[in-house]
Amino acid sequence: MQKPVIESLLDTDMYKLTMHAAVVQNFPDVETVYKYTNRSAQLTFTEEAVDWLKKEIESLGNLKITTEEIEFLKKAIPFLPEEYLDYLSNGRLSIRPDEQIELTSEPADQDGRFDIKLEIRGLWRDTILYEIPLLSLISEAYFRFVDTDWNYDNQVENAYQKARTLIENGINFSEFGSRRRRSRKTQDLVMTGIMKAVEEQGEVGRKCFAGTSNVLFAKKYGVKPIGTVAHEWMMAIASITMDYVNANKDAMDYWIKTFGGENAGLALTDTFGTDNFLRSFNPPYSDYYIGVRQDSGDPEQYTKKIAHHYIDVLKYPRFSKVICYSDSLNPEKAIGYAQTAHKFGLKATFGIGTNFTNDFYSSKNPNEKSEPLNIVIKLLEVNGNHAIKISDNMGKNMGDPDTVRKVKEELGYIERTWVGDNEAHRWTS
Repeated sequence: MQKPVIESLLDTDMYKLTMHAAVVQNFPDVETVYKYTNRSAQLTFTEEAVDWLKKEIESLGNLKITTEEIEFLKKAIPFLPEEYLDYLSNGRLSIRPDEQIELTSEPADQDGRFDIKLEIRGLWRDTILYEIPLLSLISEAYFRFVDTDWNYDNQVENAYQKARTLIENGINFSEFGSRRRRSRKTQDLVMTGIMKAVEEQGEVGRKCFAGTSNVLFAKKYGVKPIGTVAHEWMMAIASITMDYVNANKDAMDYWIKTFGGENAGLALTDTFGTDNFLRSFNPPYSDYYIGVRQDSGDPEQYTKKIAHHYIDVLKYPRFSKVICYSDSLNPEKAIGYAQTAHKFGLKATFGIGTNFTNDFYSSKNPNEKSEPLNIVIKLLEVNGNHAIKISDNMGKNMGDPDTVRKVKEELGYIERTWVGDNEAHRWTS
């Protein structure tokens, strides 16, 4: 029997645990449906890959949190509510993939290839933790059995060089690569390379490297787990209340109620368009949150908009607030966006994911990119209501088209496109 890839509940992104805590505290009886989408739909799967994936998903049902892991969470994320930690440690977490996950496959256009169909159903408090493990497993299945023209050569060195470049340019950054990693081994190698650069640069390196979104690797490498919230939180609140005008405000209220204003973290602005979010983002919310995260749309235009709101409208001092860029980054983009943020009076930090954990080239043709999958798992329904995401560019819109259209009209949403909109080839276009 194969040894499972996911061996710990902590092999996930930190924002999943903080959101899980908020769900357990506030919405223990809410029902959800999640749907998997392959934005790079031209990349399909073999029967062997699908079979391996089914076995890995079945193994998720054996996951249990350990006493050691609970103690780590208390120290690493001290604002997690005690009731939530008790919930995890007392065996109340119900992970039943055989009942909650439906994975099917159907023939794709290519002979012998398949498209994967995946849905997750159940109480939100039980299903929320599936997303990151499932995405990482789907990616690993593809690169184990479909695109196999690659190897691990130079992965530590590549990560080291990227981290060194970032540190030498004074860039504050985090590793955000769990969801679309080529494999668990890849992420481990990447962390090894990053830590080599960090330790080599001493105090400067430790100041620049904020940590990793992956809680298990934060534990292994002795760094901070990094993260706040995902679009899922705002999407669900809107679907529960059916009040899209106030959804962002309601989502922030529940968040602050759960963790306290001093632990609000970074605000994610683009679930229903940043323009809509900023209508609610005034004191005390703008005081609580240390800054915002940019995850879609034109980064320069976004920076201008956020700086105007903070500095011109709300009269915060320059460089008193943070902007975190997290949309398909690499070191070169980070260096450029850092200059943009500085120009407009914001402190910059960067969450770099796929460029760290899925940056490979063909073994046979070293000049040819081995393209990552662009895959997501998003809420489809909450308590029977459609869940949607509008974002700051059309390529990331998700959900029932009629609901998307109605909400855009209600919010006065303005359609925008930019040169980075290509979701089918996100990291090669």
